[in-house]
Amino acid sequence: MLNIVVKSVRETNIKSKLKMINKFICYILMISFLYPWGKTGHRATGEIAESYLTEKTRSEISKILKDPSLAVASTWADEMRSNPDFKKYSTWHYVNMPHNVRYVDSKKSSKGDVVQAIKICKNKLKDSNVSIEEKAFYLRFLVHLIGDIHQPLHVGRAEDRGGNDIKVKWFGNDTNLHRVWDTHIIDDFQMSYTELAMHLQNNFDAADIKLMNEDQWIDESQQIVNKVYSEVKNKDNLGYNYIYKNFDLVKLQLFKAGVRLASTLNEIFDE
Repeated sequence: MLNIVVKSVRETNIKSKLKMINKFICYILMISFLYPWGKTGHRATGEIAESYLTEKTRSEISKILKDPSLAVASTWADEMRSNPDFKKYSTWHYVNMPHNVRYVDSKKSSKGDVVQAIKICKNKLKDSNVSIEEKAFYLRFLVHLIGDIHQPLHVGRAEDRGGNDIKVKWFGNDTNLHRVWDTHIIDDFQMSYTELAMHLQNNFDAADIKLMNEDQWIDESQQIVNKVYSEVKNKDNLGYNYIYKNFDLVKLQLFKAGVRLASTLNEIFDE
């Protein structure tokens, strides 16, 4: 009888542990889905930007953020997306527009988009009447959104949700085109964000990057995403060849985002 009771307790404990493991796996999958450019990509852009800040800009950022690291700040806007209070900002992360129309000529969403959001953040950070707490909100968002606008699928088509509904395989595993560009290509490099940032700075020159503005950045990403769409169709099996063709472009977009982020922050805080 005692053996039966012990066995029952053990089985209950095993089932309980399995449930906890399943919940943990589901949580990890959910979090990974939420991160445009992935944590590594976003934090690499923040790390790169740190290298090109003026001392005055660095000082102003330190006053606003308790932790002045732009790399840490870069993922905050995605970490907050599970908070119902942040649902109204969900459209800030992307823009949908016809792919033969420039952003300036396109019909703008009444709910906002990534270009409108970047402009709002910049204006709030320049406004001396905005509190430090509010500025921290808009600064964290700005760091993140400048990363988002350089991920081509954030200028993707509305009908496939920026490639989320284009189902493909990545080395035989089910995924979608959006996640390939968000995380899979970058994660295949197997570098930390600091290593990736250093690699990009060793391979690109900031002097070669045209700074431009958010209206121009979106048009640039639109040209890239048109190419992305033309080369992939539903159910394609992607792998090494796709990395070979696209990884240099991914790295350049990450580097551009970091350099342009620094330039934007210097413009805001060091005028």
